[in-house]
Amino acid sequence: MSAPAPHVIVGLSGGVDSAVSALLLKRQGYRVSGLFMVNWAEDEQAYCSSAEDFQSAREVADELQIPLHRVDFSREYRERVFARFLADYEAGLTPNPDVLCNREVKFQPFLEYATRLGADFVATGHYARLEAADDGPRLLRAADDNKDQTYFLAAVDRAAFSRVLFPIGGIPKPKVRELATLAGLPNHRRKDSTGICFIGERPFREFLAHYLKPQPGPIVDDSGQVIGQHQGLSYYTLGQRRGLSVGGVRGARDAPWYVVAKHASGNRLQVSQDAAHPLLMSTQVRTRPFHWIRQPEPLPQRLHARLRHRQALQACAVTQLPDGALELRFERTQRAAVAGQYAVLYDGQECLGGAEIRA
Repeated sequence: MSAPAPHVIVGLSGGVDSAVSALLLKRQGYRVSGLFMVNWAEDEQAYCSSAEDFQSAREVADELQIPLHRVDFSREYRERVFARFLADYEAGLTPNPDVLCNREVKFQPFLEYATRLGADFVATGHYARLEAADDGPRLLRAADDNKDQTYFLAAVDRAAFSRVLFPIGGIPKPKVRELATLAGLPNHRRKDSTGICFIGERPFREFLAHYLKPQPGPIVDDSGQVIGQHQGLSYYTLGQRRGLSVGGVRGARDAPWYVVAKHASGNRLQVSQDAAHPLLMSTQVRTRPFHWIRQPEPLPQRLHARLRHRQALQACAVTQLPDGALELRFERTQRAAVAGQYAVLYDGQECLGGAEIRA
């Protein structure tokens, strides 16, 4: 008697990417189940599409004739992701909850829960690839570089990847849509989700104000002249140009204003009309202790990095510091390298890991 096919549980989000992932795995002969994760539970559902997403996932599971499980990870999300998100914003940082969500929810509780359900592997609709090597799995950029999501996966433990499949990592996005259409998947025309569920379409400042008390203070220009009032330093990030409510300043050009510094002393928000202001530009960043997916020995003299999702790869030299942090020295000046965001390293196609920017 032949052994049963490996069992894969796919994180079905309701979107087309995870739906096609399940479709491809089923065609490849795996025993496929779906799992819908609820990561945010709140009365204010007008901004969160969780119910609609679950309905879409259920329709996909019915079409593919696979079982669908539903699990509530909202407690884990609040404790491991959202609490950190708020604390970082209150400290003046600009965190990336998507990186934390992958590390703390999608590839920890999800993997553990799937194991209890008898899964050999889990799969998601991430645009990334995995390659087996003698020393363990290696995380590679997606074939569709415009959709590559390795930036968001750079903090996941390497061991988790040994039981993960990324079925669409080698497929361009238009082909994914085509596969969904040809297979008659009910969500083949569904738009890609954007943003974070707990924020949804509401203004970001409005959302934060529910959790972080506004602390108004002066908005100043480069000379120190007060030209407006901000609602709280936590609500702004370096390089921001929208939502500043600064205009009609005597002697100023008719041009946008940009946040160039947040001064805790005096609770001052400094803005400028210079999009390339010196305070926004840097050739070096220092990280917190670096999370290596794979650490090359010795480190190549020249690597590439991303300081934000979809940024073109930036050439840099890397120095490892005694505390495990890294110092990245870039060949080109970087704009708005924001503390709290992630610096992610690449060696060719391989994503080596990432860490929060400290300074």
